[in-house]
Amino acid sequence: MNTEAFVGTIMIDCNDMDAMVSFWSRALGLEEKARFPSYVWLNRLSEGGPSLAFQKVSEPRVGKNRIHLDIGAADPAAFIEHVISLGGSKVEDHEHDGFAWSVLSDPEGNVFCVSPAEH
Repeated sequence: MNTEAFVGTIMIDCNDMDAMVSFWSRALGLEEKARFPSYVWLNRLSEGGPSLAFQKVSEPRVGKNRIHLDIGAADPAAFIEHVISLGGSKVEDHEHDGFAWSVLSDPEGNVFCVSPAEH
């Protein structure tokens, strides 16, 4: 039995699919790869990595999302300002044992973290 598996897509439920696709494609510099009436896939996040995709749902998000993206940025402060200019918001900053990161949210309130890129 072969149990090898990989993450092919990270799917984000959303109410306003076009707004979310616009936000995330501009935030991460990704292009739209495929579109169906209730689904949109963007290009892969990195070579061999998963795609980011969106599924239109009718119900609003309730509570904190249970999975979130951790985004590494060469210049976290500049990336945070970019996200805010696109309609996202900064939620809070954290620091633990010398490692700092910021929690942000997209236009629908899904949280994600931004920290210095690891090299």
